[in-house]
Amino acid sequence: MTQPTEALARLQGAEFKAVGANQTAKAIGKGRAQIVFVAQDADRRVIEGVLTAARERGLEVIEVASTRELGRACRIAVGAAAAAILLSP
Repeated sequence: MTQPTEALARLQGAEFKAVGANQTAKAIGKGRAQIVFVAQDADRRVIEGVLTAARERGLEVIEVASTRELGRACRIAVGAAAAAILLSP
């Protein structure tokens, strides 16, 4: 299992990523996600679809402490409930 700090550094430097629960769920559904991130403080209703899809695909899910921390790792000015590192197109 990957350490959250190490994984967040990979997310921050990733060329291809999905940010937000909807984009992340779509990327998982299309088979493009490598590693999935979810914020522990996110509303469970928002991230439940992401978690279910990730489990079904056997993807590694890394829990991050907060939406704010995940948003920062994605280089956006707001929080993010979920994100994923994507395979190159």
